[in-house]
Amino acid sequence: MSKRVGEGTVELTSRPWAAAWSSTAGKKEHKGPLGGSFDFTLDDDLLGQKTWELAEAAMLRDTAIRCLDKVGLKPEDADVLLSGDLINQIMAAHFCARELGIPMLGLYSACSTMSEALAVGGILADSGAVRRAVCAVSSHFSTAERQYRTPLEQGGQRPASAQWTVTGAGATLVCGRDWLPEGVKPAAALRYATIGRVVDYAVRDMANMGAVMAPAAADTLARHLLDVGRTADDYDEIITGDLGKVGRELMLELLKEKGVKVDPSRVWDCGANIFSPEQDTHAGGSGCGCSAAVLNGYVLGRFAKGEVRRAAFMATGALLNATSVLQGETIPGVAHLVVLERERG
Repeated sequence: MSKRVGEGTVELTSRPWAAAWSSTAGKKEHKGPLGGSFDFTLDDDLLGQKTWELAEAAMLRDTAIRCLDKVGLKPEDADVLLSGDLINQIMAAHFCARELGIPMLGLYSACSTMSEALAVGGILADSGAVRRAVCAVSSHFSTAERQYRTPLEQGGQRPASAQWTVTGAGATLVCGRDWLPEGVKPAAALRYATIGRVVDYAVRDMANMGAVMAPAAADTLARHLLDVGRTADDYDEIITGDLGKVGRELMLELLKEKGVKVDPSRVWDCGANIFSPEQDTHAGGSGCGCSAAVLNGYVLGRFAKGEVRRAAFMATGALLNATSVLQGETIPGVAHLVVLERERG
């Protein structure tokens, strides 16, 4: 059974499995350095739908179905769908759930929603409340841009700190120990979940999400290491969500100020690595689908091959909306952390 460790961490004592995983990416993401690790690449970012929002919902649905298909399961074999996105009232997740028919808990934690979903799914599976949970998250460049930023037609110049919203989705099947499909070799087990605090350093610049999220990331990682009695060196990799190039450096500086020693070579950011410099995305990628697609493509793929044995996966989120920005509010950040450990092979 799960138990609380320290101030904000839950130990998943039965170690539920990350049993299956699937990822989808857009054309631009496929052209990046990680393009070969994604299961499916969109030929058309609109997916034959009449709106970008419906396209994102279809992308999320298809990713969840492919995840289940990999281990011979159907939607009715899952007990709960833990899902979220960036559209108002998590529209893509709700429309996806409407078609899948899986009981749903909608989640919103901005770009940190993938790690939140894994944390909730791991706790539910560890407690025995659910047998199998589908954790599925998405974002789409065209839905996010017109909701949060100026119209693309305006041709505004993006500063160097800006990030590019990823068109992508990722789904992980989290199983209790007794509910792993026969013959399936999971990528890793979920060991700990550290729930993030909302941290606000009074940043108001929507074009500098790295500065918004870095304080929350530093806070969560420092608390996690204190809670579990580990150091950063106990992890092969510390994988952050979409801090991007700017946020990654800021997080390392903040950790140094906190007295937390972290070898920069162990810190790997999804947003900073999903695009190449030649793709002109400035500080890197962002969006729920950024860390979701990278986790369920590149990261868990490397776990399955035995290239990584223990990692802290910490997606990060900037908690803003169109209303708060227009009202001149500051932008809080949050980061949730899940520890993945390989046990086989």
